[in-house]
Amino acid sequence: MEINEANLQQLAGYLQQTLSPDPNIRRPAEKLLESIEAERHYPVLLLNLIDKNDMDVTTRVAGSIAFKNYIKRNWAAHEDSDGPDKIHSEDREAIKKLIVNLMLRSAPALQKQLSDAVSIIGKHDFPNKWPYLIDEMVEKFSTGDFNVINGVLQTAHLLFKRYRYEFKSQALWEEIKFVLDRISKPLTDLLLATMELRKAHENNVEALRVIYGSLVLVCKVFLSLNSQDLPEFFEDNMPTWMKAFHELLTVDVACLHTGENEEAGVLEHLRSQICENIGLYAQMYNEEFGAYMETFVTAVWELLLRTGMQPKYDALVSNALQFLSVVAERNHYRKIFENPEILANICEGVVIPNLDFRQSDEELFEDSPEEYIRRDIEGSDVDTRRRAACDLVKTLSQNFEDKIFAIFGRYLEILLNKYKENPTLNWKAKDTAIYLVTSFASRGGTQKHGVTQVSELVPLPEFCAQQIIPELERANINEVPVLKSAALKFVMVFRSLLGQQTLLICMPHLIRHLPAESVVVHSYAACAIERILAMRDPSNNLLMTPQLLAPFTSDLLARLFATLTLPGSTENEYVMKAIMRSFYSLQEGTLPYMEVALPRLTGILTMVAKNPSRPHFNHYLFETLSLVIRIVCNAEPAAVNSFEEVLFPVFQGILQQDILEFMPYVFQMLSLLLEIRENSGSISEPYWALFPCLLAPPLWDRSGNVTPLIRLISAFIKQDSNHVVALGKLSAILGIFQKMIASKSNDHEGFYLLQNLLTYYPLNELQSNMRQVFALLFQRLSLSKTTKYVRGIIVFFCYYASKLGASALVELIDQIQANMFGMVIERVFITDMTKVTTELDRKIVAVGISKILTDCPAMLSQPYVQYWSKLLQSLVELFELPPDKTILDSDNFEPDNAGGGYQAAFSQLTYAQPKVQDLLADISDGRKYLADSLNKLSQSRPGEVSQLVASIGDNYKQALQKYCDEAGVRII
Repeated sequence: MEINEANLQQLAGYLQQTLSPDPNIRRPAEKLLESIEAERHYPVLLLNLIDKNDMDVTTRVAGSIAFKNYIKRNWAAHEDSDGPDKIHSEDREAIKKLIVNLMLRSAPALQKQLSDAVSIIGKHDFPNKWPYLIDEMVEKFSTGDFNVINGVLQTAHLLFKRYRYEFKSQALWEEIKFVLDRISKPLTDLLLATMELRKAHENNVEALRVIYGSLVLVCKVFLSLNSQDLPEFFEDNMPTWMKAFHELLTVDVACLHTGENEEAGVLEHLRSQICENIGLYAQMYNEEFGAYMETFVTAVWELLLRTGMQPKYDALVSNALQFLSVVAERNHYRKIFENPEILANICEGVVIPNLDFRQSDEELFEDSPEEYIRRDIEGSDVDTRRRAACDLVKTLSQNFEDKIFAIFGRYLEILLNKYKENPTLNWKAKDTAIYLVTSFASRGGTQKHGVTQVSELVPLPEFCAQQIIPELERANINEVPVLKSAALKFVMVFRSLLGQQTLLICMPHLIRHLPAESVVVHSYAACAIERILAMRDPSNNLLMTPQLLAPFTSDLLARLFATLTLPGSTENEYVMKAIMRSFYSLQEGTLPYMEVALPRLTGILTMVAKNPSRPHFNHYLFETLSLVIRIVCNAEPAAVNSFEEVLFPVFQGILQQDILEFMPYVFQMLSLLLEIRENSGSISEPYWALFPCLLAPPLWDRSGNVTPLIRLISAFIKQDSNHVVALGKLSAILGIFQKMIASKSNDHEGFYLLQNLLTYYPLNELQSNMRQVFALLFQRLSLSKTTKYVRGIIVFFCYYASKLGASALVELIDQIQANMFGMVIERVFITDMTKVTTELDRKIVAVGISKILTDCPAMLSQPYVQYWSKLLQSLVELFELPPDKTILDSDNFEPDNAGGGYQAAFSQLTYAQPKVQDLLADISDGRKYLADSLNKLSQSRPGEVSQLVASIGDNYKQALQKYCDEAGVRII
């Protein structure tokens, strides 16, 4: 594809068509662009189009988005699959030479997309394949053009942000050092220059906004560069940075205040980022930062006192409170907080106001209930005032429990008395009281179990009985919904400590609140029910047994399904999860309700399939359907026919309409139905009509389909391989195997498919293809060796030896190359056998290697006899040593299609999981099998085996003797 005006105009036309609302125009254009993106110079042509100032701006933005998505899909695609690189090497170099300058001179809308593209390329190529990137960026600091500087800083932020969370490694430290050597001083100089510019432009509001925007980005880059360890340069220049941070926290810039209540301005963003930065230093570099600690505690404390309650300050207040929490945790700085007056000021001036339920919270509760729930109970409210204030309460109460309890005890009494005076008007006081008790009482817990440890000073059962249960008992479930949700959340949070009897008292009240008008209230009721039903006793049995739930069963199921008809909750994930959990807890107790439940569930599936938009809801829906199938078919196996009649039309619609999100689920459920059918006759015709479609290549290009499709194909092979033979589809199945084995992400699926073919497919049909199969396996081993692949090939070779005989394995490998089996023993079996981890796989290896040692004449003659003792020694190591968890350098790879446009992800359905297959079920103990096999061989070749065994180490001999003693045999 030449870079000329005609091609530019043609490309612009296609991009314009992709913006059309008419799918008949849009989709062909999208397909066409997809088909030409593999052509040489295509990405460079896109960059030239983006750079054309005389081109329509919407077309250029569409081009920049297309370019970013092209980079996402293709830049690293070849690294996993070992297939051809979709981007020509010349184009790669051209992109890296053009993109930074193009990004920096582009308008903001274009700059954002190009900046994202730079960060994606940098993630894979920087610094080894793009060493000049950092120098090219740093030299722009001296331009004085803050639009350019901010573009560089934004890109640096995106590029270095991963340093905040990546695991420590030598490669990571080398990269960070490479960056620090080139950017530390220029970044510090830029900070100082920008601080000076603040003063020079103190009366120019627009200039100050740009300058403060730069300071925000400088602070973000600072955080990334300091997240792994304290760099020497920043330690040496800590006075410079801390002086700037302190000044920016304490000096007010009135002209940058905004009239907005909701959206934070640049000043709030900057102060919030500085609080995060000093929080990092307080947490990780306590000793070096110690000299500045009191200064910043005072500055942050004073900042909090003068900061309003508007939502725009939420992130700032949250980070400021988190900084105080970090400092309060350090014993060395306890003296700062020990003064009772300071503690009282913190509690009354900072903590209590930020625990209050604000007007903005109430608006969120009513207008955006999903967002409210996400922040409140999903643990995603880390950046909210309430969560940060709660964390500070926990920290202070751990170090100063008696003092804090005295302060909050008094305030709690005031709040509850205020509520009693006028419950209708003062309900917010009780909400704050409940939150305060939750904050102070909690000492530890988990998402799974809720709070599991509480302060001994808090009488939790008494508070629950006096303040929580009465709220749930009120006749009007729609009265003061915020308070209802607080009470429901209290039960949910402290469920592990309330005891079975209290929970049984609460259960009918939770069910009663399911029809509440408030989305938050009925969602919390459903969530509380689900989490209580998931609880287990010390013996790991369900705490809420079907017998205990029997009085509530009818109401529970009826109201849960009815809740899905309420406005705003037709796809409520908490309700669907509660339905799923109810079916699991009640098991056969749900059978009387199936006649109503199944049509409701299939109706819901038909509805959501038209526009899948709630992934969690959809997942729990498919889980519930899978569970219903298991429960009913467990009681009546023939019921599988009824399920197929009901579900097949829905599944066919999903597959015909190519509803990507649901296809992995449909394949899992088809597998489940087939596996239930396993012992009840042949596969019915609708399945066979579907079978050829499952082999279509486009299905296998979607990563989310791979695992469930492999399982489904394997189910066909297992149950009726003769029909598969009759259809003549072996070459298509082996083509899928070839695609799987070439992929680092999916090679294990290729081995799984191959094992099933070897186990269930007619051997006479398969045998002629095995040499080619083995050639592909060795090709991948030589080109792209990973720990997972080595593990898979060892298990497969051993299974082949177990199934078809060790001599067959040796002969097949030696047909590919003379004496090649010796290399397999030396470089694969002996070196990596202990990398096999699971019990079933280790048993396969034990049996396979035992057969190679004892059932293969070639191993007892030259050239392979030289490996016999070493191979036996490695097998003993497999038995005696823990699995080898070391990894190869080549194990660091991007998963297939990482970041490459939309892909329906594979989510395993818990209740549709396949049964674990023991391919060698007749052999229970690998050690005994080895001992018996050696005994049998030694009887046929007396003295020869004992001589070979004599050359292994003494520890190995002792272990081997133990196996023989336990098996009651000996080697002669």
